[in-house]
Amino acid sequence: MNGAQHILEAFHRHNIHTVFGYPGGCIMPLYDALVDDVGVEHVLCRHEQACALAADGYARASGGIGVCIATSGPGATNLITGVANAYMDSIPMLVITGQVPSGLIGTDAFQETDILGMTLGIVKHSYLVDDAEVLPAIMEEAINLAQSGRPGPVWIDIPKDIQLTEIEAPAAATCAQPDPLCPEISDALAMLYSAKRPLLYSGGGVSLGRAEDSFREFANTSALPGVVTLKGIGNPGKNNPHSLGMLGMHGSRAANKAVDECDLLLVIGARLDDRATGKLDGFAPNARMIHIDADAAEINKLRPADLALRGDLNRILPAFTEALKEKPLAIAHWQKQCRTWHTTSGFQAADNEEALAPITGPAFIRQLSRITPDDTVIACDVGQHQMWVAQHYEFDHPRHHLTSGGLGTMGFGLPAAIGAQFANRRGTVINVTGDGSFMMNAQELATIRRYNLPLKLIILDNQCLGMVRQQQELFYNNRESHINLDDNPDFVAMARAFDIPALHIERTDQIRRGIETILAYDGPMLLHVAISREENVWPIVKPGASNRDMIDEKRRTTTSKEHVA
Repeated sequence: MNGAQHILEAFHRHNIHTVFGYPGGCIMPLYDALVDDVGVEHVLCRHEQACALAADGYARASGGIGVCIATSGPGATNLITGVANAYMDSIPMLVITGQVPSGLIGTDAFQETDILGMTLGIVKHSYLVDDAEVLPAIMEEAINLAQSGRPGPVWIDIPKDIQLTEIEAPAAATCAQPDPLCPEISDALAMLYSAKRPLLYSGGGVSLGRAEDSFREFANTSALPGVVTLKGIGNPGKNNPHSLGMLGMHGSRAANKAVDECDLLLVIGARLDDRATGKLDGFAPNARMIHIDADAAEINKLRPADLALRGDLNRILPAFTEALKEKPLAIAHWQKQCRTWHTTSGFQAADNEEALAPITGPAFIRQLSRITPDDTVIACDVGQHQMWVAQHYEFDHPRHHLTSGGLGTMGFGLPAAIGAQFANRRGTVINVTGDGSFMMNAQELATIRRYNLPLKLIILDNQCLGMVRQQQELFYNNRESHINLDDNPDFVAMARAFDIPALHIERTDQIRRGIETILAYDGPMLLHVAISREENVWPIVKPGASNRDMIDEKRRTTTSKEHVA
């Protein structure tokens, strides 16, 4: 087999059946090999960035590895944003790019870029293959590395001549992963039992470690009040009685209040991101902290842990669960207090019953949550709609909520939804986006139509960059700067130009009919939702402030006056 065929052989060996890519000169040998390989489905996206983001969405939704392919030069550089997105959120991804022939590297050849040097900071590891004989071993190592420990993207840059070289080396055997050990938990249990106000704080590491079931059993057995990060949404399951929802900049007052008042913070699979913690010296000021994570680099990075447990959550959490079954926690008063906060200060969004009233983002998302099946996958973009989904949609599983957490990539949602739909061909997948984000990768409407994906698209259109406008209003004396999008195209006509049916709604009484119509349609469909330009996400914490200093709509006027002064 030549090098290109060895690449496909590695895909088969690791049960990789779907890849996302865009061909070009230096990756042509691999595309030629794909002609004869019926076991690998190649999805042609319409931009390389979308290839990477679709592979990201595929990995998030499936729990497997995402694969994207591009050529050298601009093909490779167009992947960079999507790969950085995967790196920030620890998504397992294999990136394969063609490179100019080995003898031309370093000569400024046509479409040559130093992709290895460019991407050092956004990958878990990278390779420039300089010897055809080592390609099979590199493929094996890269696929294992992307998925082991803390997952992440691994990039292989392969010169064109190496893809064409006949390789006699045998295919490498799959490497066995070592059996992880469970660290000693007795000290952590002693801290839990001595706490009067312990709080569970979970993040994206739960699903990355495929520990959803272990986490839920522990959460239910311990009955700890819990908060989640943006990437941890769905960890506790739908309507969990102990969950206070999301904390942080746009979290609920109840969640942030519980963090402020707790005396022990049990952090599981979370990295204490600044959008979650706010100003660090004001975060959980009365609490000791136990930090459980697979990655030693995250422990003590931002806040020293009083006790750290590094390892596999599927080993550590069951050990806690068994101990707590034998001796439950006695925290009834604290549980009652947290439930009261959740009732009085949780996310609230009154549904406007006036038929002719304008649609609000929170009310729309709450109806969407009620109407859609529990296994619906929602892929968001970045902005106000993203926060409304995080606040008001009730997710039953973390893999049902696809969102760009660390990088905040506008344009993520549509290709990520495409990837998720390929991971679950018959499932309900919805891209909830804003008018600004949608235009970042709108060309992928062609991908949806090419593969006739039953994907549903919902655009919440306020004709501006809503989150930027909100911060300009609140923190920059309402001085608006380059946020108007009032020259948006007719999104309904745009979808129809791609042969995708579309519907427009603008009143409260149209919400249910609009949602039910797109869900019932057998194929892709777009719902365009007009919302008010002035609508904000509440509550909000000013960047750099403590979470206890949340601003809600009642304080809006006061805050604006303070900044004018």
